[in-house]
Amino acid sequence: MEDEILEKYPEVLDILLRDHTTQKNIIWATSSYERLGESYLERSQMKSKHITGINGNVIMPRVQKDTILQLSRVKIMAEVFTPAWVCNVQNNLADNNWFQRKNVFNKEIGERWEAIPEKVLFPSNKTWKDYIKEKCLEIACGEAPYITSRYDITTGNFIEVTNRIGLLDRKLRVINENAHITGEWLKAAQTAYKSTYAYEWQGDSLLLARESMLFTFIENYKYKFGKEPLLKSIQYIADIISWNVWQMDGLAGVIPNSCGEVVTKHVNLFGEKETDNSFCKGCLYNDFFRHNGIYCLVKDWSNRDLNTGKIGRELRFVDLMKKVRY
Repeated sequence: MEDEILEKYPEVLDILLRDHTTQKNIIWATSSYERLGESYLERSQMKSKHITGINGNVIMPRVQKDTILQLSRVKIMAEVFTPAWVCNVQNNLADNNWFQRKNVFNKEIGERWEAIPEKVLFPSNKTWKDYIKEKCLEIACGEAPYITSRYDITTGNFIEVTNRIGLLDRKLRVINENAHITGEWLKAAQTAYKSTYAYEWQGDSLLLARESMLFTFIENYKYKFGKEPLLKSIQYIADIISWNVWQMDGLAGVIPNSCGEVVTKHVNLFGEKETDNSFCKGCLYNDFFRHNGIYCLVKDWSNRDLNTGKIGRELRFVDLMKKVRY
């Protein structure tokens, strides 16, 4: 997929590899690729040249990784992926509450589902535009199966646009049913993406999640209008994704492995040089708000930045958690 993005959509792969907190690229944040050399160490940045061309098969969905590597990642990072039918059941529970009725998008049939073909009807006090604006967050998202179900994470089987069950898939279905002019459709899709968030530790899974969301956009546009969107539209969606699906240690709110020992040197009252070693208080005391690592930035697209005037206000994820706490 990386080679396809590089060839067909200029600049898009670099956008998908971007980390807005560090103003660099996302990092591997896993030891799974260290055998490939220095460029693939845990703290190394992921660059397009490392995953395209002769390196085009480096990044693979979990289902394509060998069994030993799968088990290793389960043991080290608790990496367990959820079957699509389970994601569907849980997403349905959320929609049952929002719509105040069952079987809105599909009907569950054991470990599969059947899409409801009729147009989605909304409660008298809510509209389809309210639905696509509804904010959602998938924590420790892996390849983001709760957000978009282009393929079943556990089997690798492709899922057609009309039968997908992710939170973003549902928003796009509603858009397909209600927006019939390209400009209106694109604006609605951008709103849907701006209200859909996720974070992940490991760089390879994060990139796969971002790629799936990008191709979900392209496939839905093609399903609706019979052609692919313009490159500038794809690039804009990629930029939204690179903000909203970010790399983070979910237990600390910081860039993975960015906490550490801080060494400070000073001269005391007697003119003697002293060195103090200070370890991360957040890591020592399991305190989300006292880490010395790089706290991650996210974007609130509903407000403008007061300094730049640009759409979207940057803020630290940890500050959102403070609001929840207090």
